[in-house]
Amino acid sequence: MTKIGIVGSKGRMGLAIAALLDASGSHAGGVDAGGDVTALAEGSDVLVDFSAPDALSGTLAAAMKTETPIVIGTTGLDTSHHAQIDEAARKIAILQAGNTSLGVNLLAQLVRDAATKLGPDWDIEIVEMHHRHKVDAPSGTALLLGEAAAAGRKTDLATASEPARHGTDCARAEGAIGFTSLRGGSVAGDHQVIFAAEGERIELGHRAENREIFARGAIKAALWLSDMPAGRYVMTDMLGL
Repeated sequence: MTKIGIVGSKGRMGLAIAALLDASGSHAGGVDAGGDVTALAEGSDVLVDFSAPDALSGTLAAAMKTETPIVIGTTGLDTSHHAQIDEAARKIAILQAGNTSLGVNLLAQLVRDAATKLGPDWDIEIVEMHHRHKVDAPSGTALLLGEAAAAGRKTDLATASEPARHGTDCARAEGAIGFTSLRGGSVAGDHQVIFAAEGERIELGHRAENREIFARGAIKAALWLSDMPAGRYVMTDMLGL
């Protein structure tokens, strides 16, 4: 049986994953801030990390030292974090995902296909809502969907992104991919991608009713990754999309 260790075990996602792993007997344990990640990695066949961006460097170092594959579901990562992941993926298998829901990753593929087929005459807006405690915006999932839209248009999201409009000069730029972030209550995660043209609209969306969907996806990703060679992977690799 594949043993899965959890980095960030006391967070919302860590607890959801642990509950499922305890039921299956494949839980290798968990650590949080100040814990011994190396010891956890040594006792695990694969790690899942839902901690914080500041902890990523130490977690990657431990995973590389023990040559343990790792699923990274932590959001709020910047370019320096992605550079660290790229470097670590030369030695170990890493799957990094802004969202581990199977439904969301299928949605990303649909968004990419729609952006390719519809072309630049259709404006793209991404709206997301999460619980009041979420600290990063746009969400990792919104950025995942934005990347999918940008890929469909063969453009760069960093250039096309148009987040957080405010003020009196907010006309959208041609080819922009807009983002709107809402926060409130206990929403696990709602995402909608709107394609708007003259006289018509297409709306593609996903609603998460609980965190268990992300936990199930993360576990499935970890089991798949445990047998993969060194490299950087995404959820669509696991889904064969």
